[in-house]
Amino acid sequence: MQLSATPYEERLTAPRSWWLVSFLVGVSFALILLPFGTLPLLGGLVGGTAAAAVVASSYGSVRIRIVGDSLIAGEAKIPVTALGEAEVLDAEEARAWRTHKADTRAFLLLRAYIPTALRVEVTDPQDPTPYLYLSTRDPERLAQALATAREAAA
Repeated sequence: MQLSATPYEERLTAPRSWWLVSFLVGVSFALILLPFGTLPLLGGLVGGTAAAAVVASSYGSVRIRIVGDSLIAGEAKIPVTALGEAEVLDAEEARAWRTHKADTRAFLLLRAYIPTALRVEVTDPQDPTPYLYLSTRDPERLAQALATAREAAA
């Protein structure tokens, strides 16, 4: 069975409401600069909106990928052979694993605007991280891609 180069890829983008908030930040800057004239008002609108959009985009543009025999989640790169079973978390379970069930040693790729997640055990005895918590919009598909990659690497 030939696997594609990237069997799974997901970009966790910021929700649409954040772009509206970015525009409202620009409007706020424009109103602050209103007493100084039209040109500063326009500069505040454009500059404030652009600055807020950059912040929203940078926070909301994290990627989860499985490339070859590695899981790449944000800045972390973990070989799939060091990962154990994956548990699909619905919104309620995901909230529990973000709060009272959480382990401070765990790796969290947490995005509050995504209600579902995948929890993956780390089986590497040298790694102190007990599990990965990955916010994802499609946890079933990510779990299946991890299982497929683990089978291919074995």
